[in-house]
Amino acid sequence: MHLSLVGLGKKFDREWIFRDLTLDAPPGQPLAVTGPNGSGKTTLLQVICGQMPASEGTISYGLSGKSVEPDAVFRHLTFAAPYLELIEEFTLAELVRFHGRFKAFRRRLSPQDLIDLLELTSARDKSIRHFSSGMKQRVKLGLALYSEATLVLLDEPTANLDARGAAWYRHHVARLPPDVTLLIASNQPAEYEFCERVVDILDYKR
Repeated sequence: MHLSLVGLGKKFDREWIFRDLTLDAPPGQPLAVTGPNGSGKTTLLQVICGQMPASEGTISYGLSGKSVEPDAVFRHLTFAAPYLELIEEFTLAELVRFHGRFKAFRRRLSPQDLIDLLELTSARDKSIRHFSSGMKQRVKLGLALYSEATLVLLDEPTANLDARGAAWYRHHVARLPPDVTLLIASNQPAEYEFCERVVDILDYKR
């Protein structure tokens, strides 16, 4: 997915969260959006994925040389964040199967293959509501990284993860295929140290 932002801005009431943000994000060049808590990183990702409208400017999406309409972008993206909820009544196996009905997994992975990659095989029949916050975050990341998507948005990807979980994230995010556009919102360098470009959201405060 080729992502292009031109003059993008978002405001709430009279306060501009960011303004006049222009950038080009082609596939295969991971991009990090940095800034302190509350600076607008999450808002930017939510605007990019269509969860909220921009106040000004344009967003263009391209795939294989053809434009993608904003209303259809959801088919091509995944989004993982610690504040997004999972269906807690499901077991892990049920959740992965349910997710797979809407987005196929990369490399033709089966639901069990994905559970194994999550290193949560022993918890496959455990209800999500009984998972620790770290286990839930790993599930969110796994679904985002291993679903067929060409735009992957990660917000604070290692939140709630211990050292082992953070190492798991770094290993698996490095396995994304080259046709993926990856955006990471973070203020932790260890989460985005491999990114080729870093954008500070504070540069777009007006």
